[in-house]
Amino acid sequence: MIGITGASGSIYGVRLIHELALRKHHVDVVITNAGKKVIAEELGISGSKEIAKLIVSTHEFPIRIWENDDFTAPFMSGSNVFEAVVIIPCSVGKLGAIANGISGNLLERTADVALKEKRQLVLIVRETPLSLIHLENMVKVTKAGAQVLPAMPAFYHHPKTVDDMVNFIVGKVLNCLKIEHNLLKGWKTG
Repeated sequence: MIGITGASGSIYGVRLIHELALRKHHVDVVITNAGKKVIAEELGISGSKEIAKLIVSTHEFPIRIWENDDFTAPFMSGSNVFEAVVIIPCSVGKLGAIANGISGNLLERTADVALKEKRQLVLIVRETPLSLIHLENMVKVTKAGAQVLPAMPAFYHHPKTVDDMVNFIVGKVLNCLKIEHNLLKGWKTG
């Protein structure tokens, strides 16, 4: 399950969904209301139908978009098996809710289920600077079993475009999920 929150960097989430679909993975998507607003601002796409077109338009593989208040989604229950939850980008507000066990909507509940069922939870936190509260929340979720992958692109691969930097972060997420890709090269591998 992929979650997109209101943190800046919505392109990370959209690109990850495309990369997973290209590799024929079933993808469930939850976009918060703030996430929809950021997609409109950053990508020029507004409205749920237009966002859905952006995400599913070029893929024949199963992508389903869920409303964040839809509590009928099967992955919100520990009795249903899912492989991983990735929240990309993850706002520090959503990080705080997850770190403190707050499950007020589908995205928070799914993250909570991932932690309690010992399933993979990857949070691509996008904020700077970070306060002590943010850092402590990162420690809390890490101790609970999540992986925190801050959206901090590297420069050793000599990125030439924003796309190169987006691919670096998405490639790191795919590495966490153990999914093969060619989005980034490792240190000193070419």
